[in-house]
Amino acid sequence: MPRGIPRDLWEYFVPGDNPMTAAKVELGRKLFFENRLSADGSVSCSTCHDPKRAFTDGKKVAEGIGGKTGIRNSPTLLNAMFNTAQFWDGRAGSLEEQAKLPLTNPIEMGNRSVEDVVERVASTAGYPEDFQRAFGGPVTIDSIAKAIAAFERTLLSGDSPVDRYLGGDLDALNESARNGLMLFRSRARCGICHAFNQNFAAFATFPFFTDGNYRNTGVAASFGGFDLLARRAIAASRDETGNALKELSRAERANELGRFLISGNILDVGAYRTPSLRNVALTAPYFHDGSAATLEDVVRFYVKGGNQNLNRDWQLEPLSLTESEQRDLVEFLKALTSDSN
Repeated sequence: MPRGIPRDLWEYFVPGDNPMTAAKVELGRKLFFENRLSADGSVSCSTCHDPKRAFTDGKKVAEGIGGKTGIRNSPTLLNAMFNTAQFWDGRAGSLEEQAKLPLTNPIEMGNRSVEDVVERVASTAGYPEDFQRAFGGPVTIDSIAKAIAAFERTLLSGDSPVDRYLGGDLDALNESARNGLMLFRSRARCGICHAFNQNFAAFATFPFFTDGNYRNTGVAASFGGFDLLARRAIAASRDETGNALKELSRAERANELGRFLISGNILDVGAYRTPSLRNVALTAPYFHDGSAATLEDVVRFYVKGGNQNLNRDWQLEPLSLTESEQRDLVEFLKALTSDSN
């Protein structure tokens, strides 16, 4: 385990129905970089999750088959196994479930069915033997997903300057980063969403700088019609048949309703998963829509209190931080970069 991530925490997040084996991880690694998973052989998992970019793609929104663009930024897969759910809106409850969804998404990998994927993989030399070795059986969509998920559970990242500082190396952070740490824990209020226990001894219990929740910080409200869309969502939530919600999902820019389209809970209107801040300096651009180009942009957004809207998180408020203090915060965020990434 890298410094800062307890082994017992990692073991807890490995599901009982998909135990880790060397054969499974190696098969998952091959599949992760396999273009044959897409309909035209042009896209693999690594297209949007490039190891050279901390398992992101460096683009505002993802690009899939035929150069089609999606609607959301590609999140990092480093430490993704510890997410409470996958995707910005949490629509997949596990890495296994997440691995299946892009396969038949017309914008991502563009396959007509998962059966097409299974047939293509099963007819590729070497794979039948690999699956027999890893799973003791033929290629199935579940075994494809389990292999990819097993590989992704090896994508761990810790051992940052912050980890060393919290471990007792007081020279691991420069003065600016130390000031940023104090601001993060206090007046900047970052720890409300990017949970960080002020008791350093308890830091290692869940050391990912996220509360795992879904928050409306106003990023989705950057267009003028958001409040009207939010009111439609609230009205649709009262329809017990679910038909109004289905109809709303087809509305223009309905995707900006975020988690609400999954949960139907009005508290989730415009809300997105709070991402981990580990390696955040490597994963620009930021937010679910890639609208913030730099960490400085992110800090400025929160200093102004985000974008006001009908459902903005009640814990978000404007901050009184000087330009120097904002630079200190950014310096601290940069110190969350793993030395091995």
